[in-house]
Amino acid sequence: MVLGFVFTMVAAVGAVHLYLWHRLVRSTTRPGRLRRALTWVVAGLGALVVVTFVGSRVEAGHWLAWPGYLWLAIMFYLLVFLLVLEVPRAVAWAVVRRGGRRTTAGARVLETVPADGDGGTAAVVPGLEAAADAVPAAEASGMSRRLFLGRATAAVAGVSAIGTVGYGVRTALGDPVIEPVKVTLPHLDQRLSGLRFAVVSDIHLGPLTGRAHTERIVRMINSLKPDVVTIVGDLVDGTVAELGPLARPLRDLESRYGAFFVTGNHEYYTSKGPGEWIEELGQLGVRSLRNERVEIRHQGGVLDLAGVNDVNGATMDDGPDFAKALGGRDTSRSTVLLAHQPVQVTDAARYGVDLQLSGHTHGGQIAPFNLLVPLQQPVVSGLATVDGVQVYVTRGAGFWGPPVRVGAPPEITLLEL
Repeated sequence: MVLGFVFTMVAAVGAVHLYLWHRLVRSTTRPGRLRRALTWVVAGLGALVVVTFVGSRVEAGHWLAWPGYLWLAIMFYLLVFLLVLEVPRAVAWAVVRRGGRRTTAGARVLETVPADGDGGTAAVVPGLEAAADAVPAAEASGMSRRLFLGRATAAVAGVSAIGTVGYGVRTALGDPVIEPVKVTLPHLDQRLSGLRFAVVSDIHLGPLTGRAHTERIVRMINSLKPDVVTIVGDLVDGTVAELGPLARPLRDLESRYGAFFVTGNHEYYTSKGPGEWIEELGQLGVRSLRNERVEIRHQGGVLDLAGVNDVNGATMDDGPDFAKALGGRDTSRSTVLLAHQPVQVTDAARYGVDLQLSGHTHGGQIAPFNLLVPLQQPVVSGLATVDGVQVYVTRGAGFWGPPVRVGAPPEITLLEL
């Protein structure tokens, strides 16, 4: 599976860079030294993407993360804008060629007729000599028009891609948006009305984030004065040894009834698995709900807060166990379930869960990926009802891969029952 993934990734990256070379180098330059130099640049950038995916997973290769992931984002938007421009480019070239044909319509092979009737002396048909002379000029003009069109297309795509990525970087590295959400649970004990959850997901502590990223999230959550803090998976992209200092500000989280965590798929991508992070978070005052539930007592009412492991945990015999987390509970109580992936709501519905809090999707993170998320997940972001269960999907407070967010700003949710 690993070799298959690597082969597919290399093939895809190679195909994209071949197309970019065709549109950004071959279509904009004449054969020569400049074209050769730019060809090597494109080849090097393609290799950078592959090396970044591999190297950024080890501490020694973290220095590759910024240039590699930034080029990945620019590469993606260059591809998108160039593909969009293919149709107008083809139309423009058709117009240019039609104009060129009109210019050379009279430039046929020079005709001669015998001047003395026996083929001794050729006489030039009037006007054709000038038309014949126009052929090389027309061909040169056609070449310059082709280059102009290629360069114009490349310039528009380049400016658009760089501008979009610049905007996306500013959004991704800026403050998360506070999203206030009110959810009505039909059978909620009225004494629990007004209970407030700070929901955060997909913080993705890693080589591109620093301690300040965590400190800002903690500061913003504390300013909301929540009753419960929930961290719905994908906290880290590395081991405790690598990223422990970045997580330490979590010990300063403030809430009335505590902070809770469930694993996401990225917790299972670390070399040591989620176990060391479960222990580390416990020391920071964040309780992990591992296929279990706790009671939240508020103003005399009781709410069941449950959490299940991510579906990727099954690869380490640590998958979700809904029966363990939700079985045998008092069904007269409302239940809020923490589950990293929205798709887990299908199982949650069998146990009468009232509300599921999820992340994972990043809201698509980089448009138009938001259009692809529904192929895997039932909800991209926001509040929806699936199989009779209300699901709120937060866009996440961090990013994965490129430090870019377009159309899906980072989010911290203040959810009130």
